[in-house]
Amino acid sequence: MTWAWIVAALACVPLALTCLNVVSWRRPRPRTRSKIGVGRVSVLIPARNEAARIELTLRGAATCSPAIGEILVYDDQSTDDTATIVARSSREFDRIRLISGVPLPAGWVGKPHACHQLASHAHGTHLLFLDADVRLEPGAVDGMLELLDESVGGRVVTAVPRQLNETFVERLVLPLLVLTYTSWLPLRAIEWGRSASTVAANGQMLLVARTDYEALGGFASVRSEIVDDVAFCRLAKTRGYRVIFADGTRLASCRMYDSARAVWRGFSKNLYEGLGASPLGLLSALVLYCACFIAPYLVLVLGLVGASTAIGPGLVGVGAQVLLRSILALRYGQPPEGILLHPFGVLVLCAIALNSALWYRRGEIVWAERSYGQRAGRRAVEHVWASEESRP
Repeated sequence: MTWAWIVAALACVPLALTCLNVVSWRRPRPRTRSKIGVGRVSVLIPARNEAARIELTLRGAATCSPAIGEILVYDDQSTDDTATIVARSSREFDRIRLISGVPLPAGWVGKPHACHQLASHAHGTHLLFLDADVRLEPGAVDGMLELLDESVGGRVVTAVPRQLNETFVERLVLPLLVLTYTSWLPLRAIEWGRSASTVAANGQMLLVARTDYEALGGFASVRSEIVDDVAFCRLAKTRGYRVIFADGTRLASCRMYDSARAVWRGFSKNLYEGLGASPLGLLSALVLYCACFIAPYLVLVLGLVGASTAIGPGLVGVGAQVLLRSILALRYGQPPEGILLHPFGVLVLCAIALNSALWYRRGEIVWAERSYGQRAGRRAVEHVWASEESRP
């Protein structure tokens, strides 16, 4: 069965790329000192209804590095105790400052607007944008600064923290985030490739020098983007900047979502737009995931129930999946059930992708109690590239 061996060969492609990336993906260590001096970094944290996690985030930032001169939190009109907790933390750590949010202007998505406001209040020479659910390890900022210092012409560093998963659906789906990064592209190519299409980013941790941030027009340049981190880094690459995409598992930890509902809604809000809001992009991704991650199991089942010639390629394909997930589990501390339930996790991710497209087509993208319909000029960054403005 030639077609069965084609399926087995396809299953080996993400395994081969993952092995390459495990060896070559930049994995900075925390450092005890930086070259830029004391108090030069502004940590900027957008927060909307983050009372359950903001205190640990602030404590991690406040004890991370002498390079941090200030920690600014933008309370984006929270309806919980976020502001109270930040105010209390500021009495313990004088570097923490609370900035009260303003109503979201027309044409803006919430997070880019919060980041824009934070940058306008910051005094540091370097800006570290940090999600409110990210806990920095001691020396993490200095580790990121070293990447910035080492990069000839590099001006943006973004990193993926260690992902913490507790509930069953978190443990089933969230590890696929790292798998998506490692399976389809040599990650060092993001750093060296000049094409804006060769980009990956994680807005949970994003470091940039203030001068470069301002030259790019800041987050105002991507004001209408749901997937603002990728849009910002893509913009940087079009302007000739190097984007360094790093494995941040040694630098920080993060629990993105805390329930099945949060996982479903969180990925639904941006997965389709991350594929370019393109039906063809969605179809290509679904076919690719099903061919590489689902089909090998179907081939093996077919071989076991009667088509004996499919057993060999089925075992090769499934073996490639088991090895792939085992490598990721060992490297990134992912839960072992992901190895056994891999195809089911992929099916759930495909269902989320379809739901994301449905949300987008209906204009029903909802996140953090805000609704974002089909925004005119969704690719606002393209209009910025075409203009001569460097700032709004």
